[in-house]
Amino acid sequence: MKDTRPLLIDVQTDFPAIRRTSFDILQVNLGYTCNLSCMHCHVNAGPNRTEQMDKDTAELVLDVLKKQGAHTLDLTGGAPELNQHFRYLVKGARSLGARVIDRCNLTILNEPGQEDLPKFLADNKVGVCASLPCYSDQRVDAQRGKGTFERSIMGLRSLNELGYGKIGSDLILDLVYNPQGPSLPPSQQSLQLDYKVELEKKYGIVFNRLLTIANMPIQRFGAVLLSQGHFQNYMSLLKDSYSADNLAGLMCRNTVSVDWLGYLYDCDFNQMLKIDLGFNSNKVVNQRAFTKGSQSTRRNFRPHLADLMRTSFKGESISIAEHCYACTAGQGSSCGGALEN
Repeated sequence: MKDTRPLLIDVQTDFPAIRRTSFDILQVNLGYTCNLSCMHCHVNAGPNRTEQMDKDTAELVLDVLKKQGAHTLDLTGGAPELNQHFRYLVKGARSLGARVIDRCNLTILNEPGQEDLPKFLADNKVGVCASLPCYSDQRVDAQRGKGTFERSIMGLRSLNELGYGKIGSDLILDLVYNPQGPSLPPSQQSLQLDYKVELEKKYGIVFNRLLTIANMPIQRFGAVLLSQGHFQNYMSLLKDSYSADNLAGLMCRNTVSVDWLGYLYDCDFNQMLKIDLGFNSNKVVNQRAFTKGSQSTRRNFRPHLADLMRTSFKGESISIAEHCYACTAGQGSSCGGALEN
C-alpha cells in the first residue's frame, strides 16, 4: 500500500528542541527492496521497490567510517541483505574495527540464494537485530503475511545453531517487538521474559534481548491509521504519553541516518518523511568549492556522505516534528528499544 497522506506530519510542533551530542553510529538504509510487505513498515518497503544503494555510495560509507571513527555501522532497509553490496560493506566495516548490526526480518535467511547468509553473519560477528512482532504464529502472520512466523522460526534456529543468542557467545541476537495496532508497547522487561519463556519452551529458541519499538505514524502504518480513522487518536496518545526523561537517550543524538542515495538525515523516520538534516548548512556549504553563480546550489543544499567527511555535526540542532513524540512516549522508543527500563 503506497499512500502519501502520512507524509503530512506537522513540522510545526511543540516538541522540545534537541541537539547532537556525538557521532557514534552510522545507520545506512541500503534500499527499499524487501521480500515482505509488513503492515507496520515505516519505509513502505516491499518486493516491488527497486531503490538500491550503488557501489560508489557504499564505498563512501566505508570512507566515512574510517575518517570519523564511528564505532557502529547499522545496516537497514528494506531487507539490507538483498543489496548486492551488503557483504562488501560488512567485510569493509569489520576490517576497520567497527561493530556491524544487520536489521534482519529473519525470513530472508531462508530465501533462495541466501542459504549461506547465517554463516556469513556469524563468520563476520555481525550483530543480528531481528524483527519478530510476537511469539504467536497467528499474530505474526496477520501483520507480516501468511507463513512468515514459521519461516522466522526457521531463521532463528539457523542462527542459534551457529551460536547466536547463547550464553557465553559473542554472537548477539536481539529481537524486535512492534505493537499490532495504535497502542504503545508494554514493558520491555516483562515482555522480554514472556518471549524468552515461550520461544524456548515451544521452539527451543534463545536470544539476548527483546527491543520494544513504538510504531511510527508514517508511510504504510500511517496510511492504515488514516483509513481506519485512528490517526489523530494515535497522535494524541503519543503526545499525552510524552516523558521528558527519554530525551537524553534519543538515538538521533548520536546517530546519522543515510538513505540509499547517500543523503543524510537526523533519523530513519525523518528520512522517510524527507525532513532535511537540522544543522546549519552554511557550515558545510562554505567548505565546498563552488563556482561563480552557485547561489541556487546553496539554496538547494542537501547534506551528503561526502559532507560527513568534513564535519561530525556534533552540537548541531536536530530536525523535529510531531512524529518525534513516538520516540518519547511511555518508556520511550528507538532502534535500540525502550529508553526507560
